[in-house]
Amino acid sequence: MHLACHECDLLQSIPPLSERGTAKCGRCGAVLVRHKPNSIERTLALAVTGLILFILANAFPILEFEINGEITATTLIGAVGSLYASGEWPLAVVVFLTTQAAPLSQILIKLYVYLPLWLNRVPWRPGVAFRLLLEIEPWSMMSVFMLGILVSVVKLAKMAHILPGTSLWAFVLLIVVLAAAVASMDTALVWQRLEASR
Repeated sequence: MHLACHECDLLQSIPPLSERGTAKCGRCGAVLVRHKPNSIERTLALAVTGLILFILANAFPILEFEINGEITATTLIGAVGSLYASGEWPLAVVVFLTTQAAPLSQILIKLYVYLPLWLNRVPWRPGVAFRLLLEIEPWSMMSVFMLGILVSVVKLAKMAHILPGTSLWAFVLLIVVLAAAVASMDTALVWQRLEASR
């Protein structure tokens, strides 16, 4: 694997490293690659957990509003539908992409790449899938959507009694799990495994 130093731009060849190995720049000594222990297993476990939480977050109401004894509940996908029905289709598309499409794609691609690697196999066209994963990750903005929900809850609290649904807790946990999955990823180790399997 070849890598340019982020400090001095020296292009260097990185030899295969052990699971806890570290590669440093030959010129300036900056750390180029530091493998994270059990990265593949942890990332895979977090991706499976994320898939379960994603299903739960979409299967139940995210919030319930009680106004004058009448209870109204909405799901995540129902919120997207409501935005679209009210004519706010650009906002509906953005909410759908950032809270549904991007997180689900991120989870499924992680499973597609990491499950075969854990089984010492290589998926079909893994490089394309892994590059796509790295492109999609910045678009998973569920934390921004969560902030919007909290602002709305504060504003609506004076007009209605608001009950958090099961989906809201699953959604919060999903944000944490996906952040942990990103933190546990070791891209250098993945590329090293993929190159070794050629």
